[in-house]
Amino acid sequence: MDILSNLKYAVGSRKNRKRVGRGEGSGHGGTATRGNNGQMSRSGAKHKAWFEGGQMPLQRRIPKFGFTNIFRIEFQVVNIDSLEKHAEKFGNDVVTPEVLKKHGLISSSKRPVKILGQGELKTKLQLEVNAFSNSAKEKIENAGGTIKQI
Repeated sequence: MDILSNLKYAVGSRKNRKRVGRGEGSGHGGTATRGNNGQMSRSGAKHKAWFEGGQMPLQRRIPKFGFTNIFRIEFQVVNIDSLEKHAEKFGNDVVTPEVLKKHGLISSSKRPVKILGQGELKTKLQLEVNAFSNSAKEKIENAGGTIKQI
């Protein structure tokens, strides 16, 4: 049986938050925790998250340097040793960006691919990709493979 002195609020019905501006007796009256003076003590006060009180902001203090070429072509690179490791999976197929993507050597078949010459190639491969380094061309042709730039 509920007695009036034992009544409690339902769980979740009351929010546990600071109630400011509700008189001196609450401990949060008077300036309502805003302090005595300054921009943030006034009503309607707000400023941008990066505002530093008129101090020179960080994004203007740090030095600017360098140059970013907007026409740069960023290649996905595959080394000769990676091709050698996966050579038996390729079989007699022509190695294209789609094949390289299927075997996990590149992340996207839409971005250009460049073959670099790190490692040794013993397997004869037919490659059709966007670019080759000079050392990679030499190693592929020495192994008996063919290259085609697309």
